[in-house]
Amino acid sequence: MPKMKSVKGAVKRFKVKKNGQVKRGRAFRSHILTKQDAQTRREQNQPAVVAASDVKNIKAMIN
Repeated sequence: MPKMKSVKGAVKRFKVKKNGQVKRGRAFRSHILTKQDAQTRREQNQPAVVAASDVKNIKAMIN
């Protein structure tokens, strides 16, 4: 039986933390940030955690 391949797009976007949570980036950070208020921009600098219902699927994609 061949090995399962990782989904390369998922590998680039997600990292698994030591406690098992999956870290993800945030959307809407690329350009035209002048329309967003400063608080929104600050919040988007921080990495977010994937919802618990999606963790199993993402870990399977990452391998």
